[in-house]
Amino acid sequence: MTTTFLSSSLKRLSICGSLAAFALAATTLAAQTSAPRIQAEISTSAVSTLHGSLHPLAQAQYDSGRVPADTRLIGISIVFNRSAAQQADLESLIAAQQNPSSPLYHQWLNPDQFAARFGMAQSDVNKVQTWLEQQGFSVDSVARSRNLIRFSGSAGQVEQAFQTQMHFYTIGGVKHFAPSTALSLPSAIAPVVIAVRNLDDFRPRPMHIASKAGQANPAFTSSVSGSVFFAPGDIKVAYGINALIGAGSTGAGQSIAIMGQSSIVASDISNFDSAAGLTVTPPNQVLVPGSGTPQAFAGDEGESDLDIEWSGGIAPGAEVFFVYTGSNTSFGVFDSIQYAVDEKIGNIISVSYGSCEPEMPAGSATALDAVLSQAVTQGQTVVAASGDSGSSACYVSPTTTTPPLATQEELAVSYPASSQFVTGVGGTEITTADDTSGSPYWEAKGSSDEITSLLQYIPEVAWNDDAAAVAAGATSLSAAGGGVSTLYTTSPSWQKGVPGIPTAPDLPGYLYCTSDTSDWNTAQQASCNSGFRDSATQDLTVAGGTSFATPVFAGMVAILNQAKGYSEGQGLINPTLYTLASNSVTYAAAFHDVATGNNECPSSLGSTYCSTASEGSYATGAGYDQVTGLGSVNLSALVTAWSASTATLIGTTTTVTAATATPAVSTNDTITITVASDSGTTIPSGTVNLSIDQTLNPTTGALTGGSTASVTLTANGTATYTANFATAGVHTIVAQYAGDTTHAASSGSVSINIAAVSSGKGTFTLAATDVTVAQGSSGSSTITVTPSTSPAYTGTVELSLSSASNSLNNLCYGFTTPTANGGSVAVTGTTAVTTQLTFDTNAADCVSGAIAKSGKHAMHRLGPVKTSQNNTPSRAPLAVAFAGLLLAGFMGRSSRKLRNLAAVIGLLAIGLGLSACGGGGSSVSTTVSDPPKGTYTITVTGQDSTTATIKEITTFTLVID
Repeated sequence: MTTTFLSSSLKRLSICGSLAAFALAATTLAAQTSAPRIQAEISTSAVSTLHGSLHPLAQAQYDSGRVPADTRLIGISIVFNRSAAQQADLESLIAAQQNPSSPLYHQWLNPDQFAARFGMAQSDVNKVQTWLEQQGFSVDSVARSRNLIRFSGSAGQVEQAFQTQMHFYTIGGVKHFAPSTALSLPSAIAPVVIAVRNLDDFRPRPMHIASKAGQANPAFTSSVSGSVFFAPGDIKVAYGINALIGAGSTGAGQSIAIMGQSSIVASDISNFDSAAGLTVTPPNQVLVPGSGTPQAFAGDEGESDLDIEWSGGIAPGAEVFFVYTGSNTSFGVFDSIQYAVDEKIGNIISVSYGSCEPEMPAGSATALDAVLSQAVTQGQTVVAASGDSGSSACYVSPTTTTPPLATQEELAVSYPASSQFVTGVGGTEITTADDTSGSPYWEAKGSSDEITSLLQYIPEVAWNDDAAAVAAGATSLSAAGGGVSTLYTTSPSWQKGVPGIPTAPDLPGYLYCTSDTSDWNTAQQASCNSGFRDSATQDLTVAGGTSFATPVFAGMVAILNQAKGYSEGQGLINPTLYTLASNSVTYAAAFHDVATGNNECPSSLGSTYCSTASEGSYATGAGYDQVTGLGSVNLSALVTAWSASTATLIGTTTTVTAATATPAVSTNDTITITVASDSGTTIPSGTVNLSIDQTLNPTTGALTGGSTASVTLTANGTATYTANFATAGVHTIVAQYAGDTTHAASSGSVSINIAAVSSGKGTFTLAATDVTVAQGSSGSSTITVTPSTSPAYTGTVELSLSSASNSLNNLCYGFTTPTANGGSVAVTGTTAVTTQLTFDTNAADCVSGAIAKSGKHAMHRLGPVKTSQNNTPSRAPLAVAFAGLLLAGFMGRSSRKLRNLAAVIGLLAIGLGLSACGGGGSSVSTTVSDPPKGTYTITVTGQDSTTATIKEITTFTLVID
């Protein structure tokens, strides 16, 4: 019924067995192996253009004016590339991990191992962080993989630092913002940067099409109309899934991470489970830290609902994570992917979003591809929707003239489905002759709705409803995406086609449950408050598109992984898919070839919808084609043909629960972590690493503005951690079980919502004591918040600091109760509350690394840093180190004892290498100046955490003598 596709013009993977064997030995070493790459002083006196940084839609014809200079931009990210040596190493590793004859076959990295091998050197990260702080930005976090720094600042600071202007652009009636020119960077760092992301709010599109036809069109059989629709049970019948589930392969021990950019209503998921006859299983919701507060967005909310519902509906035993971004619209689903990979959330990542390639900045696509390649090395399988606009992925609507219709109608495919590191999932449909109840394929209409009514597999054709959709009044195209990528100009050696699921919105449509009213019929009043129906109107919520195919296929992969023993995932599955399909016997048993139809734009629709190129673009054929890939799958037969895992580790499931889901501010909450075996009676042992609010310290790994922790499992496989949050909002704790000699690693998470206690009324007063401090030492001011009594004020007051003086370079400060941007005070009664504000005038304490370690904030940018360096390294230790690494590489291919010895030799070699490259023979001295003596006026601003109009300002005097 459906098919999947992967663009035929993708980058080729190289295979190098000897380098892969060396890589295995290097991976076992805990030491950092990334070499420093930034050699020159970072200065704006010499700048270079960052190619691929201008958004294609940031055009003068759409310009709607300048963004105010004081507009706050949060979560900007500067993304680093890899050195040529790292990239070659990565390609060899990926090829070896997918080669059954390689010793690296399915030997996955964890994020920290990936960082050490493929991330930026920590010294380079520190240099870039210092430069960002010198430009006035606040550094929010560093990615665990050391390939990205997140920072925040004003539009004016962005314009000055990157030599551009921030403008508004009106596209399709919606106002967006983006830089108006390509960015410029200091020439010292430009060669190591792929992109600067989140400087615009163009977000990827959800890939589902809501069917407003309600019950008029045809997978259950409706007792009202006799029409048929897909429910999870029907898909299991169509694609040979039931036999696997009956044998116990439900996806247990597997984790599916759904990517989103909107919050959801949890009851929609439980309503779907109940209506489909499934066990109610809520997803683990993970809000990407720093992306704002949970917020629902029309279209995106419905997308998230159906992705969660259908992945779990197909693989009821799998653990489903929902990783999503919040109210800050410069964040989006690509940031969700970044976080899920950086924290290794999910063995399988499902993405039902995409951006058409011509509308993506080239740098952004390259940056995300780097993330997707990391996922592959970590054993994560990524599946993505191919799109729902046929061969013209950029098409929006004939009523939208920005961009022009000629641009919308160009041949284009959707990213990330076109990435070589992704399994792209497309769609098929059935014919109108096969979509009626009582036919050979469906149960006949009865006195009640038949939840599972499909009787057997139905022959499929390519999904193309363009003409029918337009005739029914639609203003968009409706066909499976597919075609040739322009981002990737060569095909990977393994590509032959990809499998998939049926996706058309009306032939037949998919049932789902959502509170997103943009997906409802005109008269509809609710979704799924009576089974799948609205109790008031009897309406069903129905849609189609590659958005459904993607989570369904993600569920299939979970079942496949469990059935064949891949407890830690399979990474990129495309090579195995194509290898199996190349065998004619296996292909005939495990795949349904779809050889009828196309995804072309019909010439009958004219130039309003179709360009000359799109009218004659892509058609199906025998075997692989650009429209339907290899066709759809018979999962039971595919599992039979798929090789079993040779790993002996027992899969595990990590569950994280909070004693209180909504504790008060600054209140202890007990977090319980339970790790259980997926089979047998053995109990996992070892450690669980906790990442709290993704607050990685860029220097030490102990995250600023949050924390990391490690807990040890007790004899019953549990551990506890005491959490305490000083600020309101959603806080996320990700627990990663490291595994032991018997049990595989796994992860879990919990989100805690610290309720804002502000009443939205009342006021408070603010006071601060003067400070006198000797130059080079520290001193404190007491900040007092006094709540009003009539009306009473209760809430969290967020504190920030400023000074009109530009002389306070190299002064830093910190609050007793710190936050990412200053400090906070929780007011819960009528008594005044105090916090200490400590100033440090010792410049050595206020350089970038020291600030990161202490959690302090810089008052202004850092002053000049004088350095001297002797660049005459000793050659002999470096040669010995290289010989040691080669020996470790060759020995690592032999016995277990020799591999252990190889690790020791490797460590010694790295030590010698460090003495050659960063130690003996090279010296660096740094001099910074303390802030000058004098009298300064400091301004403290206190603002309620939820009501911006409740704000007070006070000043005090700081004397440095």
